[in-house]
Amino acid sequence: MMLDRTEIIDDFIVQTKIGLFCSYGNFYLDPKEPVIDAVISHAHGDHAVGGNQNVYCTEATAVFMQHRYKKFAAANFHLKPYKSTFQLNGVTISFYPAGHILGSALVLMEYKGVKYLYTGDYKLEADSTCEPTELVQAEVLITETTFADPGTEHPDAVEEIKKLNAVSPNIMLGAYALGKSQRLISMINQHCPQKRILVHHSIVPFVKIYEQMGLALGKYEVYDRKVMKNNSANMVYIVPPMVFHSYFKAINVVRIFATGWKHLQNNNQVQLYISDHVDWKAIIKTIETVQPQQVWTTHGSGTQLQNHYKDKLVVKLLN
Repeated sequence: MMLDRTEIIDDFIVQTKIGLFCSYGNFYLDPKEPVIDAVISHAHGDHAVGGNQNVYCTEATAVFMQHRYKKFAAANFHLKPYKSTFQLNGVTISFYPAGHILGSALVLMEYKGVKYLYTGDYKLEADSTCEPTELVQAEVLITETTFADPGTEHPDAVEEIKKLNAVSPNIMLGAYALGKSQRLISMINQHCPQKRILVHHSIVPFVKIYEQMGLALGKYEVYDRKVMKNNSANMVYIVPPMVFHSYFKAINVVRIFATGWKHLQNNNQVQLYISDHVDWKAIIKTIETVQPQQVWTTHGSGTQLQNHYKDKLVVKLLN
């Protein structure tokens, strides 16, 4: 039975300066400042700050946060396996895999018979370094719109990584320390077997956590300057963005940055379009699968989505 549109509570989730707030359950989704009750979708720094009183998340998200924030990670972690339900002040909540990074979760909230699905960051492509996305039906889809533009289509990630096979000099490969780096290590091992992977020391702890949680990424070594100096070909040195941007004059290396953003590809010698977010087609596919009566957008601009569904579907911009 389709629910009547009027049963959807318009202000069930509202955007505040601290983040997305649910007054009905008195909790925040991915707050930007410490709060009493935080439901956290994944461990990237723009979604998971330290200092919250109670954090509700998956085990992997908690481990990453504890590594990053140490004793300031949270007063209490409430670890929730995927598909188990828990209550926060009358709102029933469950997590489903979001396919973004290890431990990332879609947050399904049910209140007064209406389901609201918050995506956090997510992707639909296959990725052996995280749990595959599991979309569930809901009356309201609250989706990220980082790349919600009909002109944005992410190329096949496997074909992109294979570009490295055509680059024989050493490569400095810029990537986010958590999620992207581990995916790249795994993909290079699978599709560029002649490459030797060196990993920046700041990324290594995250790699170790992936391994502790049962994900074998393949061969890699902690970066050693001598090794890079003594081998002038087929080395791939994976570094975080800050290091990549501070060594913009690095010599004897081909500079490549793995991202879905066009503007971050501008000065690189090889463009590597590997994104961990949904593009336009994937958002449309998500809407078809979730079958919502309304779509609420966050993280990016939802205006093109609003125009696309004009007169067909309610699309509301939360931010």
